[in-house]
Amino acid sequence: MNKPRFRLLLTKEADDFMQSLPLKARDKMYYNIRRVQMGDLDSEIFKKLENSDIWEFRTLFGGIAYHLFAFWDTETDTLVIATHGLVKKTQKTPAKEINKAERIRKEYFDLKRNEQ
Repeated sequence: MNKPRFRLLLTKEADDFMQSLPLKARDKMYYNIRRVQMGDLDSEIFKKLENSDIWEFRTLFGGIAYHLFAFWDTETDTLVIATHGLVKKTQKTPAKEINKAERIRKEYFDLKRNEQ
């Protein structure tokens, strides 16, 4: 069996989001995340957002779009840190959600630098 390409870390908010999903939707989200971990970079399930360092895990289940925002940390280990999620009702990802993920990313790397 192939080794996963990265480890996924969930912030508390991302974990709370995942736990709030209906069981079958959550299972499909984790299934899609595992696909990406094993190398399936299908943009339907994992996509880099334009003009940003933020990525989205995307799952469509029962006609509802579930999105989990994340960013990469490849400095010491290959990690993907999931910041938060949303149930998406529009085609375009709201800028405030991207900004929130970018802010969490900046705080993460600032804290990491300060710990070294």
